[in-house]
Amino acid sequence: MKHQEIKEVYKSIFESYTKPSLETHIKKIIELDTYLPYSSTFFCLTNTQELTFEYISKNFTSCLGLDATDLKVKGMKYFWSRIHPEDIEIWLGALNSLMEFTLAEIPENKRELANYTWNYRIKNASEKYVNIIQNTTPLAFDSEMKPIIGLAHYTVLNIELNLPITATAKLLNNKNEYETVYYNNFSQKLLHAGISNRERDVIRLLILNFTSKEISEKLNISPHTVDTHRRNILKKLKISSTGELVGMLKMDMTLL
Repeated sequence: MKHQEIKEVYKSIFESYTKPSLETHIKKIIELDTYLPYSSTFFCLTNTQELTFEYISKNFTSCLGLDATDLKVKGMKYFWSRIHPEDIEIWLGALNSLMEFTLAEIPENKRELANYTWNYRIKNASEKYVNIIQNTTPLAFDSEMKPIIGLAHYTVLNIELNLPITATAKLLNNKNEYETVYYNNFSQKLLHAGISNRERDVIRLLILNFTSKEISEKLNISPHTVDTHRRNILKKLKISSTGELVGMLKMDMTLL
């Protein structure tokens, strides 16, 4: 897919008629970045209206070996040019599905509580493709409460991990825990197993090593209900133990 085609589809997904100010957000992010350690994660402030990166954290170069100046000057066109060609159309489809779900299913007064995750492969400075898991939190909205400015965290994973392109949306509940409200393109085994959103929440917390009691507290359900979910998950996936479940799903980082 050519850059102009990508640009047209991308801009149609995030089309807006207002340009929120980023000055306050940028100032806070720059101050925070000074104190963060180097790691396999970097973050950017993304502007879907201008197709630019308003700020790029210092870890960008250490993660990918690329020059942050190129990203800052060339914007999303440069970023798109490094995404794996086989991932472009699927990735755009995932973004469009997320936006359609947000506008149709998430009330305007709750969109500030949303969190989005998707993934793709990108070419680093060594000309090797690595997996990127992008987690984005909306910071600013247009007049119709469409999220257009975001704080995006990018985690770099080895290319040897075979990750399907996935899109998820989560909302903060009254216990300040994220609950899955949307998913798209999970691994075939999970996709066809009939796993519910609540069961996915249980799976996500099991991967993070929480006990049934801790999961019940976080999801505001009884330990008995958690155990019932765990049994149903094992039955649907046709596996014998939680250990096997966690081992399998840790390979599918998009659930986290």
